[in-house]
Amino acid sequence: MRSSLAPGIRVITSFSRDSWYRGFILFLTFLFYTSYHLSRKPISVVKSQLHRNCSNVIRPADLNVTNNDTWCDWAPFDQDNYQTLFGAVDNSFLVAYAIGMFFSGIFGERLPLRYYLSTGMVLSGIFTSLFGLGYYWNIHSIWYYAFVQAMNGLVQTTGWPAVVACVGNWFGKGKRGFIMGVWNSHTSVGNILGSLIAGVFVSSAWGLSFIVPGIIIGATGVLCFFFLVEHPEDVNCTLPQHHQENAEQEPLLRNSSSNEEIFSSPQPGTSPSVVERSDDHAEAISFCRALRIPGVVEFSLCLLFAKLVSYTFLYWLPLYIANVAQFDPRAAGDMSTLFDVGGIVGGIMAGLVSDYTGGRASTCWVMLIFAAPMLFLYNHVGQNGVPTTIGMLLVCGALVNGPYALITTAVSADLGTHECLRGNSRALSTVTAIIDGTGSIGAALGPLLAGVISPTGWNNVFYMLITSDILACLLLSRLVYKEIRGWCGYHTRMRGFKEI
Repeated sequence: MRSSLAPGIRVITSFSRDSWYRGFILFLTFLFYTSYHLSRKPISVVKSQLHRNCSNVIRPADLNVTNNDTWCDWAPFDQDNYQTLFGAVDNSFLVAYAIGMFFSGIFGERLPLRYYLSTGMVLSGIFTSLFGLGYYWNIHSIWYYAFVQAMNGLVQTTGWPAVVACVGNWFGKGKRGFIMGVWNSHTSVGNILGSLIAGVFVSSAWGLSFIVPGIIIGATGVLCFFFLVEHPEDVNCTLPQHHQENAEQEPLLRNSSSNEEIFSSPQPGTSPSVVERSDDHAEAISFCRALRIPGVVEFSLCLLFAKLVSYTFLYWLPLYIANVAQFDPRAAGDMSTLFDVGGIVGGIMAGLVSDYTGGRASTCWVMLIFAAPMLFLYNHVGQNGVPTTIGMLLVCGALVNGPYALITTAVSADLGTHECLRGNSRALSTVTAIIDGTGSIGAALGPLLAGVISPTGWNNVFYMLITSDILACLLLSRLVYKEIRGWCGYHTRMRGFKEI
């Protein structure tokens, strides 16, 4: 009698070849962008070590110092303007990242993604390590740290447009919100791992808090070079279906027939409904054409304010916890990871709800509305005991990072494979770069404003964050109204998208 197939083998063979490849690409790109965020996080943890309350630190007996208040600080961050200097270091990275992002998508469409990602990760590993080497080389120049951060910001722009484009190539519209909500947890996982790794070394040798993440992202770049597959057709897998046939579209992405001609006109003798399956001969779209895709401008501006809030927490939360709750640097870094744990849950929930309702804009709008009062409560009662701090950080993380995650993943992929593109997915990288590049302007402004405002009191920083959330809601109002009308059965004809 023939023996039954082993349970493990039955599980393996139950998935098709296409499913295995899709799962493999999802895992690889998750790993890649986890390493990007892992290498960004150490600076927020190390800040509280570069400038400490030296009166609480035991001074070595053989140490001869002239200033008892700053003897344990790392110059040049030992001055009274240390918060301004921290803001300058943060913004060296973030401004370079914001500027570079607008060009990164254009390069990403024209260069092989595997080479582009690999090069970016290896270079990012080098510049991340150079920041940490300043500890061993005894460098005390603000210009050195600002320059290294700026260069790191530029090379890190290779990451987001490329990984989103790659995932968009492999996955169709179906459950994109849920899949990308789970996948986008790489941002929070990277932040958590970066905080934990930096926390291990921050009190003993803070240079290793940068060098170890630098080695990790560099090694991941080598992995990318050897294993990334950009397109399903490269390994004879079936192409994903980006648009459902004869099915009702979400109100945001519903098109009139004239929209199909935004970027290409039907050739003589061909049917307008035919969608090209290969992008080998497709022309990469221009920046201005990408802006004309319905929804790109609104979501880009919304992300500017949503990312302002998220990145202010990313760069300043450990210092805020250390100052207000009187945690030591390592404990503050560990506690700040709860914000990212909440962000994982928020991103997945946003994807699930938007898939079920078909309302990407409405999902973001509701979460942003609830985020504003929760930020106010966190500032006023969030430090009243450890359980309260944990609960508030989880809730705030979910509400702040949920919309940010949804816009940068599912929304970007939806718009980058919009029906008006007639199957030209080479627009995906440019659209992603426009949306995330605009958001990165907010990411640069948030930490900068926090550095300027925090000397006047943390309350003012939170008022700035609450105002940003409200502005993000207002910018989505038109799209939310449009989605609600769609649910009620009203179909608005989109105008202003003639052939160009």
